[in-house]
Parts: sequence; structure tokens; C-alpha cells
Amino acid sequence: MVALAQVHRRSTTPVRVGTVTIGGGAPVVVQSMTNTDTSDLDATCRQVIELAQAGSEIVRVTVNDEPAARAVPRLRERLDLLGHSVPLVGDFHYNGHRLLAAVPELGASLAKLRINPGNVGFGDKRDRQFEAMIEAALVAGRPVRIGVNWGSLDQALAARLMDENASSPVPESADFVLREALVRSALESAAHAERMGLGADRIVISAKVSRVPDLIAVYRELARRSTYALHLGLTEAGMGSKGIAASAAALSVLLTDGIGDTIRCSLTPRPGESRTTEVRVCQEILQSLGLRSFAPEVAACPGCGRTTSTFFQELALRIETYLARQMPVWRASYPGIEGLKVAVMGCIVNGPGESKHADIGISLPGTGESPVAPVFIDGAKATTLRGEHIAEEFQALVERYVEERFGERPAA
Repeated sequence: MVALAQVHRRSTTPVRVGTVTIGGGAPVVVQSMTNTDTSDLDATCRQVIELAQAGSEIVRVTVNDEPAARAVPRLRERLDLLGHSVPLVGDFHYNGHRLLAAVPELGASLAKLRINPGNVGFGDKRDRQFEAMIEAALVAGRPVRIGVNWGSLDQALAARLMDENASSPVPESADFVLREALVRSALESAAHAERMGLGADRIVISAKVSRVPDLIAVYRELARRSTYALHLGLTEAGMGSKGIAASAAALSVLLTDGIGDTIRCSLTPRPGESRTTEVRVCQEILQSLGLRSFAPEVAACPGCGRTTSTFFQELALRIETYLARQMPVWRASYPGIEGLKVAVMGCIVNGPGESKHADIGISLPGTGESPVAPVFIDGAKATTLRGEHIAEEFQALVERYVEERFGERPAA
């Protein structure tokens, strides 16, 4: 049964998904999913590109009916013509076996198939329909994500385990048994796929729930029992700060344990909000844990009674916005720029120390202090800014630092 023992591992089996490698020591991959009607080719293409440009390295699309299935090959062709090679994953539920048969080119146009064993079929049809989808993956030469979900669990398996638990001398809780059902469903389905000829290097497993402790327990057990590549995500995480906090709490624990090869934050966008928020949250989790670097970090103090002026907040926002705007250009010209650390501090209490820890930092005077702002570069005080143009002068110093540290050096 699922326990809360700690496990430290990353998948030792790499899975190739288009141009991206999952597991086998590769960096943790960021994924996302469109929320457009896939048959709306224009809208779906726009959103895939938007997600890819935000940093999503794999994008999943819904394939729920024949119009969507027929749109996917055209979507792949259009993305390629526009110069966007981001791998596409097809998300299948209930009728994937029929759609893959009806649209023969569908499997080849996807980089991976996502199959949910809980709703691939029921009764005596379940194995046949699961096998039909694995056969389609084998024919197309594509990997499969076996994605189990708490909300669509294999009911026959869950009922059997509940009955076994009820007859046990020391029965476990219902939640405990359902966690075990998730793990078994994923691993038994993966074993079935392997018996059909789908190698472990073409299988990714996910087992998503919406409660943080359950997610941690399930993935620790999956990691203990297998070496498959694992996709992490708290399903139905929610909206706004709640969804971000819950996703960060769950994923950070697992990633720190060494568990997880690819991640997604399943956030509910606010009305009108860009879908790319979930991509940025994934990047920020990985960067905060020191697992990957995507963009320069700007450290800024929260403010207190010594910082009643909003100037340091405005400067921090200005510098952060400036860095984000420059990144598409800088990424090509300045290798390693993602590791830049900038500090914008509000007063002299922690300001100088934090600024010394950054690559380049400024310590503003706060309130009621001398209106001078020392700037620290590589741990040493470099200059002091004064007057009305501190923001412009500090930005210029950042620009100069980037050029001098990350710019190309002439060959000796």
C-alpha cells in the first residue's frame, strides 16, 4: 500500500518526445495544454505558439472528436511552416482508439499520445481498446503517457481493492486504498503496454490528484516501484494564488526528493487571463529550486515602515519588466544570461547585504535617510547614485554589466 517514505531518484529511462528528452538525467521539462477547440485551427495554432514562446517545451491538445483529430495534422503542418517545432501531445479519452483508426495520419503528427486507462474502455472492451491505442503508438513510433487521474479512476480496480481492504483485519482508509488504486492502475497499464512491445523508453506515467498530501504519497510510491519517467501535476489546482501555492507546494516537495521528469501547473485562468501563466509558474518553481534557469532573478524586499516611499517598488518593477523584455534578444546574444541575479532593495537594513549577494544590486535609502543609493557589483561597492535619475542610471549599469559579463569575448 502507498506510504509516505521518502524516495530520492530521477527516472533512469530517457523518453524522446519530438525534439525533447524526458528523464534519463535530462533537465525537468515544462509542459502546458491548450484550452481551445482543437478543430478551430487558427485559435489553437495561436495558443500553441503563445505557450511555446512563453517557454512551454511540450504542448498538449485535446483530441475528443473527429474534427479535432483531422485538425491535428494540419496544425502540425502549420506550426512547422511557421518555424515552431514544439512537440504536440494528443489527449485522448473514451474514443481514442476510434479516432486513431479513423485518421491514420493522426498518430504520426503527434509527438506523444496521452492515454487514461480509467476511461479507455469498460468491461471486456477495456483491454481491446487500450491495446488498439498502444498498437497505434507502435505503428507511428510514438511514446505514450499513461495518465491516471483521481477523478476518472478505473472503477473495477478501485472496487476490487476496496473489497480486499474491507476484508482485511486492519483495514486502511478509503483515501489510502484509492491512492493504491492509482499506483496499480498506472503500473499495470504500463506493464501491459510493455508486453505489447512498447519499451520503457517510450512510456511516461502520471497519476494526478487534487490534494497535495495525496499527490506526494502517490508519486513517492510510483518512484519506489518503478523507473519510468514521471510527469508531475496537481490536477484541478484552482485559480489565482490558491492554485499557484498548492501546485508549488506539491511539486517542490517531489522535485526536492528527486522525483519528476516533467511538470505542468493545471491552473484555472481568470476570465481574460493568458494561458501562459501556468508556464511561468512552472519555470519559477524550477528556478526557485535551483533545477533550471529561465530568466534573470530580481530580488526585492517586501517593504516596511522604513520604506514608505514606493520608489523601490517602482524601480524593482521597472527592472523586472526591462529584463523580461530584453530576454528574447539577450538569450541569443548572451549565453548564460538566465543566471543573472539583480537586487533592488528598499533601505539600509538588509539592502547592502542582499545587494552584495546579487551579481548587481542597489540599496535605496528608505525613508528619512540620506538620499544616496550604493550599487554593488560582484559583491563589491561600485558606485553611489544620487538625485532624480537613479532609475535610469541603475538600468544603464545593468546594461553595461550584462554586456561586459555575458558578451562575446574576442578570441585570444
